[in-house]
Amino acid sequence: MKVQVVYFARYREQLGVEGEAVEGDFAVLDDVRLALLARGEAYAVLGEQNLMCARNQDLCRLGEPLAEGDEVAFFPPVTGG
Repeated sequence: MKVQVVYFARYREQLGVEGEAVEGDFAVLDDVRLALLARGEAYAVLGEQNLMCARNQDLCRLGEPLAEGDEVAFFPPVTGG
């Protein structure tokens, strides 16, 4: 399965890319995150406990089921003040 991954805020800055196409055997969104984490180095940021995610521009949890061509987004928690 192929999905488009988009990174926001400091994740984009740390990884040095806005997004990328990723292929693999993904059933749920967390499968994508784990595949990226396995790359090591800068991708370790995706292991943060408060990581937020979206599927096709809707906020979701890591257990969200995926389909071919979905857009997956990762971003840090948003804080306000």
